[in-house]
Amino acid sequence: EYAQDKESQKIYLDFLRNLLKDKPYIELAYMTGILPIKKYGTHSALNMFKEISMLNATPLESFMGFTEQEVHDLCLKYNMDYNEMQQWYDGYQMSKDISVYNHRSVVYALMDRKYENYWTSTETYEALQVYIDMNYDGLKDNIVQLLSGESVDVNTSKFQNDMTTFKSKDDVLTLLIHLGYLGYNSSNHTCFIPNKEVSTSFINSIEDSNWQETTKALLNSRELLEATWRKDEKAVARYIEEAHLDTSILTYNNENALSYTLALAYIYARNHYTMIREMPTGNGFADIVLIPYRDKPAMIIELKWNQDVETSITQIKDKKYPKGLEKYKDNLLLVGISYDKKTKKHTCHIEKMS
Repeated sequence: EYAQDKESQKIYLDFLRNLLKDKPYIELAYMTGILPIKKYGTHSALNMFKEISMLNATPLESFMGFTEQEVHDLCLKYNMDYNEMQQWYDGYQMSKDISVYNHRSVVYALMDRKYENYWTSTETYEALQVYIDMNYDGLKDNIVQLLSGESVDVNTSKFQNDMTTFKSKDDVLTLLIHLGYLGYNSSNHTCFIPNKEVSTSFINSIEDSNWQETTKALLNSRELLEATWRKDEKAVARYIEEAHLDTSILTYNNENALSYTLALAYIYARNHYTMIREMPTGNGFADIVLIPYRDKPAMIIELKWNQDVETSITQIKDKKYPKGLEKYKDNLLLVGISYDKKTKKHTCHIEKMS
């Protein structure tokens, strides 16, 4: 309510400092809040505290949410699918060995006996849209990368620990980490979308934002996935063509660039699949593998640069890529996609494994 009242905030922090710092009557002070203590410059306004946050939870990592073992035991107790719970609510990497779940959502899923986005019933959905609409330089591309399953570099050190002082996209990304919309990897200083619940929140916010191009890309991604299921090869090629035009890749000249475009194009597929790039299987590495959560067909996608599209399907079969997906042998699509450098066109061929 008083987010812009800087003077009152400073007076309050001065009051707390004078009340708590170096006072003989204080044995221990414990304060809680969504964000770490407000910074002035590079230092905390109350530097006598040990801060526990989503950026550094040591030594209380296992108390930041439900641990994997706790959720596993709860799923056994209440007869719920652990893998589904993991896809929806896991992913907050507190340390090398500890990953935690969104405890509130796990509790609601157990109570309702269904998995869905429980953040939609809170005001955080509208809050996320506000920060997305800020669209600092490069933020839009980063959000699309995050939705495609990529990690994004982030400098968290300059964030002032408030919800109004934003000077760069890094400040916005850091706030989203503290709010739980992004996970954080402290070993390489990157952020990522941790789970399906958060991913759907991002998509909902973007669809209601002023990012018309990104909204169109998300809608196209849904159409692309449905066209792939129908084995509509011309439609698949057309939607990939549009995704290529929407990416910010300047040098579209090899299979890596094509793979990146495909990962972005199939953003919507993450609602139904785990996407694995360069998956070891058979006698090689499949470019992209989509493993379904439930009853959708599994997919092996092989990419070719300046080669006939049929060679991609031939490679899938010759190198026995389906061998690692034998449980899906009755519902497995082989998808070949090629880009012709001369015509600047994509082609597609889809077969159902028989």
